[in-house]
Amino acid sequence: MPIGQGFDAHRFAEPGSQRQLWLAGLLWDGIGIEGDSDGDVAAHALIDALLSAAHLGDIGMLFGVGARSAGAGRHGEAMLRDTVAYLREHGFEPDSASVALIGNRPKIGPRRIEAERVLSDAVGCQVSLTATTTDGMGFTGRGEGVAAIATAIVRPR
Repeated sequence: MPIGQGFDAHRFAEPGSQRQLWLAGLLWDGIGIEGDSDGDVAAHALIDALLSAAHLGDIGMLFGVGARSAGAGRHGEAMLRDTVAYLREHGFEPDSASVALIGNRPKIGPRRIEAERVLSDAVGCQVSLTATTTDGMGFTGRGEGVAAIATAIVRPR
C-alpha cells in the first residue's frame, strides 16, 4: 500500500498578534501561529503525507503559496477535507495516518482524543496523534514555534 510522509513547521506569532493558535484542527489558548492559512502544522503535514502517498504532489501544488493562494486564510481541517476529495478524484482513499507534533506548547495530552477525532473525521480514516519536545534544542525547544511530521497510507479505490 502506498505510504507518504509530510512535514511542516511554523513560528509562533508575536505577543499581541491577532493570530489564533490552531493545531490538529482545534483552537487552543495562547499565542497564535504565523502562516498564510491558520498555520495548523498537524493538518499541513498530514496533507503532504496524503498527497505524497498518492504521488499527487504537495500542499503547495494543491493550494498554492502566499497570501493570495487558495489556502490563504483557510483552516487546516477544511484543507484536509479538500485534499481527501482530491485524492478520491484521483482514485485513492486514505487508509491510516499518524501525526507527531514537536514543540513545548500547547500541551496536547488533555485534548489528544478530541484532536484525533477531528483529524480522523476530516480524513475519513483513523488518525493517531502523538507529541514530543526536543528537550530545549532547536527552534521548537526554544519555544519559537511548532512542527509536525505525518505519515499516511492510502489505497486505490
